[in-house]
Amino acid sequence: MWHTYMWHTYYAPQTVADALDLLARHGADCRVIAGGTDLILEIESGVRKQEILVDISRIRGLDGITREDGLLRLGASTTHNQVVASPDAVAHAFPLARACWQVGAPQIRNRGTVAGNLTTASPANDTITPLWAMDATVTLVSRDRGERTLPFDQFFLGVRKTALRPDELLVRIDVPALKPAERGTFLKLGLRQAQAISLVNVAVVVESGIGYWVLGNTQYPISRARIALGAVAPTIIRCPEAEDYLVGKTLREDVIDQAAELAAAAARPISDIRGSAEYRRDMVRVLTARALRQLRDGTEREGWPEQPVLLRGKSTTRRHGDTETRGCGDAEREGGPEQPVLLWGTANRRIGESANRRIGESNPQSTIPNTQYPIPNAQYPITLLLNGKPTALNNARGKTLLRALREDAGLTGTKEGCAEGECGACTVWLDGMAVMSCLVPAERAAGCEVVTIEGLTDLTPQPPSLRGKGEFPPLPVGEGSGERSGGGLGERSDRLHPLQQAFVDAGAVQCGYCTPGILMAAASLLEEIPHPTEGQIKEALTGNLCRCTGYYKIIEAVERAAR
Repeated sequence: MWHTYMWHTYYAPQTVADALDLLARHGADCRVIAGGTDLILEIESGVRKQEILVDISRIRGLDGITREDGLLRLGASTTHNQVVASPDAVAHAFPLARACWQVGAPQIRNRGTVAGNLTTASPANDTITPLWAMDATVTLVSRDRGERTLPFDQFFLGVRKTALRPDELLVRIDVPALKPAERGTFLKLGLRQAQAISLVNVAVVVESGIGYWVLGNTQYPISRARIALGAVAPTIIRCPEAEDYLVGKTLREDVIDQAAELAAAAARPISDIRGSAEYRRDMVRVLTARALRQLRDGTEREGWPEQPVLLRGKSTTRRHGDTETRGCGDAEREGGPEQPVLLWGTANRRIGESANRRIGESNPQSTIPNTQYPIPNAQYPITLLLNGKPTALNNARGKTLLRALREDAGLTGTKEGCAEGECGACTVWLDGMAVMSCLVPAERAAGCEVVTIEGLTDLTPQPPSLRGKGEFPPLPVGEGSGERSGGGLGERSDRLHPLQQAFVDAGAVQCGYCTPGILMAAASLLEEIPHPTEGQIKEALTGNLCRCTGYYKIIEAVERAAR
């Protein structure tokens, strides 16, 4: 079958050395991809013509978060949700953790990486601002030129421009951990509460001159201040006048107000469809003052406890490469959940390993390749575990996982709503994690386990809240139930998952187009948190748009299924 390739060569190196060899060989003709949540959009829209992709997401050791020598070290493929789920990040780099939590939706945070946010270099990207305020550095490596470490003011050169050379790989982000005398936070203003590009974002870090922090302090002076602003200049900017003004002063109301005015004066915003320059400048003043008051009063972590409940057990631990990460967070917080909803399901394995073993039992040659994928040759299909069945997808290369599922696997339950990661209609599970399949290269699913809406009934273990309630009910006669025959990938089951039944009972299906993605997100939530609160349900569905009457019946259906 003929189709237009989005890229023509796709590499999956297994080591950093392999990746550096590929970059040295192909230079500007290739592009590194990890999460792909920005790059796939650029290719899809024609902004970027990229013939060769080098996927570093299978390289062990690049997706961990470690703490050593007063630094938090993030590997190149560390995702936003890994930061949210890291106790070290929450405790010692709270501005970054909070920024990561406000990136996109759970499905985006499961794939999108902090390093990708940096290399994209949009001035509205959320994680650059707190990292700049925390004096983070990036380490770049080239096969021929060796290693160099740059501060942010040398790395970012302009709008979507960085000092990263074509043969270099960003391998590490080093973040100085907040000291006992330091407090920091991140605030963001968007046009909506989720899936929003920043109109303005602000990160503030202040240090007490007495070596420790006193809550509500209006007596002891500030010894150092760092204020970074996003979405108000060609790059993220610092506010040296406001920072210098705060040094030697206490956080009295008049001092806070003056520092906020100086920060607003440093902004160089533009007017666009989302807001005027005047509005953005005024919001810099408001957010800077709000952040300073929160830090003074110790309220920046309200609802995100220092000793959060970790997502342990079946639904709490996922291994990313060599690093185990767990969810954290317990109480309601402004802009966050009782427990961070990660949509990680119940799996506890490195992406690709479990499925690869199961595929290998039936086809020993179908392991993940680490060399070029010859796209036109049908003898190199994408082999994966699809809805529990070892499956080879021919002609699926050079396209997104969404297109491969619909065009090559014949699984049309996964819908294309926006092809931009904005609506969630294409949500599937990639090795247990909910992802937007429109932003995943089909090749990334090689050797992995993928579950679509067609496989939800058979492959989803009932969450504890649903166990002991008997068999799944059959579809009503006359509503297109049909009988199973042969167990094909796209064949209809004669029963409903309890969540699907709850959607029927609550009248939550509506037109049905967005329902498959909503079901996949909600089922992942129930795997992760068997008895979610209404707030957690809403958070889990922030990546899924309903185009009909709204979410009340959808929320009711999830609550029914969780009872």
